[in-house]
Amino acid sequence: MPEGDTVYRTAEHLNAVLAGRVLTGCDIRVPKFATVDLTGETVHDVVSRGKHILMRVGEFSIHSHLKMEGTWHIYQPETRWRKPAFKARAILRTAEHTAVGFELGLLEVLNRGDEGDAVDYLGPDLLGPDWDAGEAARRLASDPLREIDVALLDQRNLAGLGNVFVNELCFLRGVLPTRPVAEVPRLDAVVQLAHRLITANRDRVERTTTGDTRPGKQVFVYNRAGQPCRRCGNRIQSGKLGANALSLRDTYWCPYCQT
Repeated sequence: MPEGDTVYRTAEHLNAVLAGRVLTGCDIRVPKFATVDLTGETVHDVVSRGKHILMRVGEFSIHSHLKMEGTWHIYQPETRWRKPAFKARAILRTAEHTAVGFELGLLEVLNRGDEGDAVDYLGPDLLGPDWDAGEAARRLASDPLREIDVALLDQRNLAGLGNVFVNELCFLRGVLPTRPVAEVPRLDAVVQLAHRLITANRDRVERTTTGDTRPGKQVFVYNRAGQPCRRCGNRIQSGKLGANALSLRDTYWCPYCQT
């Protein structure tokens, strides 16, 4: 699932080509909204909120979430798409560009005044202009018995972290992903590091938590089960964690560097 940095860049790229332009075509390929046609409306802006994207078009907002497979592509007119047309869920055309949302996990068209119904449940947005580290730490602390890995992935606590960042955060703070929130020292420092990590990666495709963007060198523990820890040389362990059976995620840690 794309993380907040990827969603942020996607919204920035869409905003750069759509904001201020008039739609010359609008094709929403979701049954509930298939009759919606915003042709002739002006795109005011495109913004991210955690892992959500909001396109403000006229008096409406096109709300999308990439989930596991989703992506937005930008094409010039007559350019061949890089994915098959049957995977397209939204096609928005202007005189200069075509934006196509493929395999979007969520796509809906809302009245602008109803945006809050879609995203107000989210915690402070790590990449938002109103980022509030204190509120994020308070929300994390409100469920002291929960595993820190699960609490950090909960978008109601802070919005934008995905599995890669959470695994790396736990390593960098030296805590096991299974440690209860109440036993994690300095939640404020965890939150501050999360903000620094995702901000450092928001403008580059080659995400890194090690500071090295070379392939195979970019992360400390994520997806490195059985490989040597970059700090101590012991083997990285793996397992699964989640709030419930449907939300289990692969988890990685060093049994010596994390306690």
